Amino acid sequence: MVNEALINEVVRRLLDKLNSNAKDPALVVAGVSNRHLHLTAADVETLFGKGYILTKVRDLRQPGQYACKETVTLVAASGVLENVRVLGPLRKNTQVEMAMSDARKLHIDIPLLKSGSSQTCPPIVVLGPKGHIVLTKGAGMAWRHLHFSPAEAEVLGLKDNQEVDVKVYGDRGLIFKRVWVRVGPEFISEFHVDIDEANACGLQTGDYVRILI
Repeated sequence: MVNEALINEVVRRLLDKLNSNAKDPALVVAGVSNRHLHLTAADVETLFGKGYILTKVRDLRQPGQYACKETVTLVAASGVLENVRVLGPLRKNTQVEMAMSDARKLHIDIPLLKSGSSQTCPPIVVLGPKGHIVLTKGAGMAWRHLHFSPAEAEVLGLKDNQEVDVKVYGDRGLIFKRVWVRVGPEFISEFHVDIDEANACGLQTGDYVRILI
């Protein structure tokens, strides 16, 4: 069976490169992440009902990843965040990613997380239309990172779990330090930061940044 999502993302990447005259492999497109969560199958049923299937509304740049119609509410001891988007596909562990400004609205301190981390966090109640779950781990700020396929990483001499610096251009340009490199056959090149980091330097989804090697 043809993987249409993968084909679409590869075509989009090639068009991005052509339209921006980006001949330099050290130039990578950026994706700005707003607060969101990934869910296990069991937690989907708890929040939305037995046998519930998430509804895809938009493909994301990374192959197989997508935004869902469903949203939840996050509640902490002294704050609430509404309309937090669910992203698919299903995960082995439920994880919430938010910016520091979101944590301040909840009046909690959260850890800096790499994907799949089980680091503890202050209790957060996730409310869905049919039920709720309580998270005591897996909620935090996502470590800024780069995605690469093995071939893309090889061209740049990068390895999985390496850390590099990334330069953002523009009037408010800056250099992001200690950017985590993720290499895998399921990835294509993209630089991910949260909305707070992006707003600090005027970065938008679709802009190009430079890897400093």
